[in-house]
Amino acid sequence: MKFGVVVFPGSNCDDDMVHVLRNVMQQDVVKLWHKDRDIDSFETGDCIVLPGGFSYGDYVRAGAIARFSPIVDAVIEFANSGGYVWGICNGFQILCEAGLLPGVLLRNSNHHFVCKNVFLRTETNNSPITSNIMPGKVLKIPIAHAEGRYYDNPAELQQLEDNGQVLFRYATADGAITEAANPNGAINNIAGICNEQRNVFGMMPHPERAAETILGNTDGRLLFESMLATTSSKMLV
Repeated sequence: MKFGVVVFPGSNCDDDMVHVLRNVMQQDVVKLWHKDRDIDSFETGDCIVLPGGFSYGDYVRAGAIARFSPIVDAVIEFANSGGYVWGICNGFQILCEAGLLPGVLLRNSNHHFVCKNVFLRTETNNSPITSNIMPGKVLKIPIAHAEGRYYDNPAELQQLEDNGQVLFRYATADGAITEAANPNGAINNIAGICNEQRNVFGMMPHPERAAETILGNTDGRLLFESMLATTSSKMLV
């Protein structure tokens, strides 16, 4: 499997993601510049990652300017053809701005930048990044954002819930979904979602920051292992 990590002006988690994919997960990974228009070397079974950071300084609103970078049109085309696209933090914001995922990420309800470990309850194993994780399993993953409050209109939100497109919710350590466990005021405690076709997924927490023993937390590695298991199984079919 081949991974491409998109670098925007202001990206600051691209090297973290490249390190985990290349050195921890032993995968083929290349950086893609935001002005690139051609990603034809990537096939349907490959994955484009939009990493965290502050693309274009988060001016206007997070992800709003990056959405118009030349490479995003290529990413949209790649996703529409069935390729995997994974947005993390700022990458999630960009995917929503680009219309690849429903909803929007708003300012945190407390109006502060939040940087800490949070607990996520896995809601489904019916996605590439959760395929090896049992529903209900609680993961500890760090967040770092000022605009992470997921919101969608009632009709689309109901569709997300009915289709099982909510991947993760902010929770307590024992998996309870409470207001106190919600770090940013996200509607329905939503921390990550996927599209209806389940090949595009976005999340505010940073699994790449919790994927090595040396960091004292490997919960994030489960997401990468799930992705690789999904693609391996499809290759065997």
